[in-house]
Amino acid sequence: MSANTSSDNSIVLQMIDVDKHFAGVNALKKCCLNLKKGEIHGLIGENGAGKSTLAKTLAGIYQPDSGRIIFNGADIQFKSPKEAQKTGISSVHQDFKLMNHLTAAQNIFIGRESKGFVLNDNTINQETQKLFDYLKIPIYPTDKVGSLTLSKQQMIEIAKALSFVFSVLILDEPSTSLTEPEIAKLFNVIRGLKEKGIAILYISHRMEEIMEFTDRITVMRDGEIITTLNTKDTNTNEIVNAMIGHTIYEEPKAHSNIALDAPVVLEVKNLVSKDVKNVSFQLHKGEIVGFAGLIGAGRTETARLIIGADPITGGEIYRNSKLVHIKSPVDAVKAGIGYLSEDKIRLGLAAVLPVTDNVVLADLEHFSKFGVVDDKKVKAVTSEYVDKLSIKTLSINQLVRNLSGGNQQKVIIARWLVKNSDILIFDEPTKGIDVGAKEEIYKLMNKLVAAGKSIIMISSELQEILRMSDRIYCMYEGKITASVDIQEASQELIMKYITTRN
Repeated sequence: MSANTSSDNSIVLQMIDVDKHFAGVNALKKCCLNLKKGEIHGLIGENGAGKSTLAKTLAGIYQPDSGRIIFNGADIQFKSPKEAQKTGISSVHQDFKLMNHLTAAQNIFIGRESKGFVLNDNTINQETQKLFDYLKIPIYPTDKVGSLTLSKQQMIEIAKALSFVFSVLILDEPSTSLTEPEIAKLFNVIRGLKEKGIAILYISHRMEEIMEFTDRITVMRDGEIITTLNTKDTNTNEIVNAMIGHTIYEEPKAHSNIALDAPVVLEVKNLVSKDVKNVSFQLHKGEIVGFAGLIGAGRTETARLIIGADPITGGEIYRNSKLVHIKSPVDAVKAGIGYLSEDKIRLGLAAVLPVTDNVVLADLEHFSKFGVVDDKKVKAVTSEYVDKLSIKTLSINQLVRNLSGGNQQKVIIARWLVKNSDILIFDEPTKGIDVGAKEEIYKLMNKLVAAGKSIIMISSELQEILRMSDRIYCMYEGKITASVDIQEASQELIMKYITTRN
């Protein structure tokens, strides 16, 4: 693209040669991008490619170091997100922040309680209900945000963005935490906004979303715009090649890699809670067991019982054939079980702490003497695992919140390896990360089981389940409906077992 302003009057927002630096890192390099009225413009790239930085620069969260941003033909310099919102740019960011103690309505209208008149709770509740009706989501305006699921919190963030008057909507990974029905509702809303002439920048790591309903696709790599293509004229291989420089083929696993005499390292018998109904299964040494199911099937709830996060009302857990009583996550850690939560930012990481602190968090007593942490020892072990797991970070002292999603996941894995956990429960291990980072996580998982670790993998992506698992347990309404060997598995068979009672 030329560095000159485009004469195309359909262009509502334009970036020209925009640069942005952070602590010596060139996060955006001469980026040129334009958004057109009534267009869904996809933005895709590996984690750390600069997508979120670009979105935040357009939204006024970051200010460019150089270059121009043009809105409706005029140069603009937003000093804050409020300025962007007043101008007509509304955003939903990947790292959304809601106040758990406030209601859904209060979160949506916070900071806008007075517009020449006082907006009382009744008024904002009514306005919020209109938004929820438009989005067709089952949330009450008076629901406390802290009591809601992650997917419902995501929908509140989307509703908040829609509550402004805007001509440009920026959506950064809006579907990551949503269920399939919620995603379908969101897509209908986005298509409706397109018909009204809204320009939409849609950032996603999900290739199928990008290919399905965007008009154009821009690919980023290492802070640069690599190419912009018309969606109808391109294909997945071309996009992936632009993202990472080569094509990735996702083939399902043909057979189990587990020896017939591999010992059982974890056995669950007749596990029961309010959400889990008589669940029994085994995990062998060096095995990846996949848990497939729809949202609410009981997969995460089963994992939380195993690690002692939720109370068990019945059943037994055996570790290396010995009965163990796990009543808290501390007990699970002592039993050599590590858990990688689906919500890594809220439940898996101390995002405001550096990589070093996060890596040793589960084993602080090993790095402390008389209450004093041995910083030299901490730095040495962190450096070791940063190298082993190829964690991309400026330094071991970098704050975890500034890492890409894939690298944040690796930090959690490093923590449990430092603790020497033999069993790792991966809950949606590639959620929110791109195709290239997925490959790294897959390779790492295979290395772990080759070294004798055992993995329980919960995933909503059937391709992922089929690619990684040696054996698959299917769940529906809190029950295991089938155990399927990978040799017999197919998407059709798994889908049958996760959508019907056995």
